[in-house]
Amino acid sequence: MSYKSNPNSIKSLAETMDLSVCTISRVLSGQARKYRISEKTEEAVLAKAAQLDYTPDLTAKSLRLKKTKTLGLIVPDISNQFFSTLARHVELEARKGGYSIILCDSGKSTLTEIESLQLLNSRNVDGIIISPVGQVGSHFEALYKKGMPIVIVDRYFSKMKIPCVTSDNYKASVEAVSYLIENGHKKIACIQALQDCSLNMDRVNGYRDALKAHHIEVDESLIVGNEFDEHNGYIEAKLLLKRNPRPTAIFSVGSSITFGAIRAINEEGLTVPEDISILSFDEQPYFAYLNPPLTAVAQENALMGEISVKLLLAQLDTGNINKPDYVVLPAKLNIRKSVKRIRS
Repeated sequence: MSYKSNPNSIKSLAETMDLSVCTISRVLSGQARKYRISEKTEEAVLAKAAQLDYTPDLTAKSLRLKKTKTLGLIVPDISNQFFSTLARHVELEARKGGYSIILCDSGKSTLTEIESLQLLNSRNVDGIIISPVGQVGSHFEALYKKGMPIVIVDRYFSKMKIPCVTSDNYKASVEAVSYLIENGHKKIACIQALQDCSLNMDRVNGYRDALKAHHIEVDESLIVGNEFDEHNGYIEAKLLLKRNPRPTAIFSVGSSITFGAIRAINEEGLTVPEDISILSFDEQPYFAYLNPPLTAVAQENALMGEISVKLLLAQLDTGNINKPDYVVLPAKLNIRKSVKRIRS
């Protein structure tokens, strides 16, 4: 490893501390945990390096190893707590392997997503984790086929042979809507998101199939909405609440949608669950503290982030991107007090 501070070379640091050059190198490159170097040794090396003002020449190292030790992460909306939690755990897991993260927010725009991919490629990142905006994925599929290691997280493409980590959105939605039906609800509205997005389709199909399994006719007019945001939830809930008769329950396919729907319910002078029940796909930490606490489907977004990094590093370690892994994680229904039991 080349350092800007000389004559204090990494070799002299190793001799001063009576440690091997390999151990010093692994600590300074952030790989102490990976190679089970003790915290005491790690702290001592970092303290000594700081004292002597060691700064690794990353450019020289990347030229030698043909690696930049950076990974790209693209998410649709970092302000959404699902993606902020995901990003945090991607960064933590990457750091364990000695990698840094360049984060890009696509702003739910395919064009910005394409620009972000071009930016990351120009920065020579070693691999990319991406949560796509919608169902258009030819831009990153082309990059993957050229040899760029890529992992898709959360949203996915069923016909695309790229490693992927996602939730079992369909099964969890069937369970969630079945829970509403078991509590006596038959007129259940579904506020959906981007209609061409894989996870939205899975959740809406789960809604439809749960109704059919309980011999309830699907009313397509009760499936409304077109975006993963609060405004969508607010507008669509406002319109649903004006219907006569109005739905007895709302199944929301995303937490931001849920928040908008609750705002509309409050503005109409109605209460949850006395006047209308609500069940949200995608748990948020504050849901348990609302009045009433919200029943919601919780995804393993932290685990999703960790696994996506492991899949990406496996590609980097083996150089094999021709055998993609698909990991589908279960989602859990957290039952609280936002669903009223209707007596028949």
